[in-house]
Amino acid sequence: MGKTRQKSPLRRRLVAALGLAGAVLALAPAVPAGAHGRTPEPGAWQLTATGTDARFRGLAAVSRSVAWAAGTRGTVLRTTDGGRTWRNVSPAGAGELEFRDVEAFDARRAVALAIGEGEASRVLRTEDGGRTWTESFRNTDPRAFYDCMTFFDNRHGLAMSDPVDGKYRILSTGDGGRSWRVLPDAGMPAAQPGEAGFAASGQCLVSSGPKDVWLATGGGPAGRVLHSADRGLNWTAAETTIPAGEGAKGVFGLAFRDRRHGLAVGGDYRADQASPRAAAVTGDGGRGWTASATPPSAYRSGVAWLPHSASAALAVGPTGTDLTTDGGRTWRTIDTGSYDTVSCTADGACWAAGEKGRIARSAVR
Repeated sequence: MGKTRQKSPLRRRLVAALGLAGAVLALAPAVPAGAHGRTPEPGAWQLTATGTDARFRGLAAVSRSVAWAAGTRGTVLRTTDGGRTWRNVSPAGAGELEFRDVEAFDARRAVALAIGEGEASRVLRTEDGGRTWTESFRNTDPRAFYDCMTFFDNRHGLAMSDPVDGKYRILSTGDGGRSWRVLPDAGMPAAQPGEAGFAASGQCLVSSGPKDVWLATGGGPAGRVLHSADRGLNWTAAETTIPAGEGAKGVFGLAFRDRRHGLAVGGDYRADQASPRAAAVTGDGGRGWTASATPPSAYRSGVAWLPHSASAALAVGPTGTDLTTDGGRTWRTIDTGSYDTVSCTADGACWAAGEKGRIARSAVR
């Protein structure tokens, strides 16, 4: 990726492609795993309109009734009635921003990340349900390009930038996103040549528990996952089985149901390219990764565990939705619609976001 941290022409085209018009999807409340003696499975998508054509790659599912989505043209939506209606709560004057991640604590408090080179990368925060927003961080380093964000709790969170001076840059907050500081990079391993994160689903940086966080990469010789057990100060890197080697290939999304058991999805974003080995699993916190025996048939950008399940998860991408009921070892396609990201909540709901202004709901059998 070079010392200037400019996106390559392919990466620039990818960023542009990822910013096409879009939508929001919501799954119906999920049945806890083990209910009725079997693993729950989602039914068919039921589509409803959101009143916008923005594409939403940022998604924060708070509960079965509350969710936030953030996307193109500075658009932020919020629902408090389970997706029956959506309110446009976009920040004033944000029409040129590309939101790719949003983290929400409840129906009133949320933090949104805008991506891009230099000052295009920003963090905004609301405490009143999106009626007003405050900019809490604006990147002033032209070499940095922020991709994803995660929170451990309602105070502590991180955001990540593509490598600067050969290492990923980590931004930290300890006050719920009101202020941010760049962490020292002494504990960050060197990035591979050409390596970067993908701002495709808000899931290239994910956390589980009070201190563990994982970072997904692509574009370099191997698709890697970096892990920190101390909120981003020290990291270790592990290669996955998901192919990389080009700017559009690698690990795009991660999901951890605890500090040991995780899923990785990705592939090649380009529609005319195959994505073999597009999913992998870990049982040791990301130190080692095993290829799914039957992976999704195409590129997938988002992944989430179903509520209260140790074995069921959903993966989504432009060509459809896949389901695993055996912890990521095998996947099968259950829908062919285009979605970008997916998220589930502890009270038994899953939500997914995608293109063309849609909201979809699915019952869980």
